Amino acid sequence: MTYLRPTAFVDAPFGHDGKVARLAGGLCFFSAVEVLDGEGGAELVPVSAIDAMLDRLGEEARAAWANITAPRPPLTLGARTVRLDQPQVMGILNVTPDSFSDGGVHLDDPAAAGHAMAAAGAAIIDVGGESTRPGARAMWEGDEIERVLPAIAPLAAAGTAISIDTRKAAVMEAALAKGAAIVNDVSALTFDPRAAQVVAAAGCPVVLMHHQGSPDTMQDAPHYDRPVAIEVYDRLKARIDAAVAAGIDRAKIIVDPGIGFGKTVQHNLDLMNGLALLHGLGCPILLGASRKRTIGALAGEVPPQERLPGSLALALKGVEQGVQLLRVHDVPETVQALKIWRGLRDAALTPRRP
Repeated sequence: MTYLRPTAFVDAPFGHDGKVARLAGGLCFFSAVEVLDGEGGAELVPVSAIDAMLDRLGEEARAAWANITAPRPPLTLGARTVRLDQPQVMGILNVTPDSFSDGGVHLDDPAAAGHAMAAAGAAIIDVGGESTRPGARAMWEGDEIERVLPAIAPLAAAGTAISIDTRKAAVMEAALAKGAAIVNDVSALTFDPRAAQVVAAAGCPVVLMHHQGSPDTMQDAPHYDRPVAIEVYDRLKARIDAAVAAGIDRAKIIVDPGIGFGKTVQHNLDLMNGLALLHGLGCPILLGASRKRTIGALAGEVPPQERLPGSLALALKGVEQGVQLLRVHDVPETVQALKIWRGLRDAALTPRRP
């Protein structure tokens, strides 16, 4: 199989007719493609020579190129519309006592925390009632439902776009009935055999995340036989195909590379550097790198609550590669960083007059 990774990004397309392409209908432009064979071999091809490359490589590469350059349609979330031609923020609202970075913080008044995130600029609030940190064990779905519904109902009533972060079909059903509009499943609909059926019946968007192993064992000895970005790509492609076969609209599928889920620090760094490869799947990309262990490993083992600078660095690395959604703990700070990034983009994309 052939894989295409957009690279050699430029600030603007002006004066580069035929030499650059727009990435996924967003605000990023690139001038070359890295053609990968999946085993470590690579060839760098300029966009100006893309037609000859596609003729040589065939339909598989042509389909990936079409996915890379096709705009991503907006998400319709009840009364809300979230555009994906620019990066958006998804705020993390963990209603849990044991999440790795904010366990117990929002238990007293989760709705107030969600309202604050929305007011600060989060386009979506991701509500979760079960920790999936390394070493965590699964909890009973009834307890999970009791945790998330008191947060979801008032937020949805206020018109906030809500995502339910769960692996369980019963929790998905209860949350969707109370106003959640997206399912975010870290198992990519593999944990619960009814999950795909629930999502298909609801007709809602779904996030399929890459993972290796289960939360209680995933960090014991992560291993990949090929470059990690290639294996993540293949696994996500298989899960997309399975979701479509189950009746889920492909246009409503979002993919998440699963930073920290069955990956070493080196795996995470390689995956961050290769994120643009995932545009070949033709789905919006959600990046959840906020406060992750990799930041601590690179920054003197700072605790999760002190990883804001590293979280922003990873977020901006993602949007520079066309990531559409950022799942973060620190909403105001990330929104501000994106405003500066957007200002730079707008300046670069404003034609200059003599």
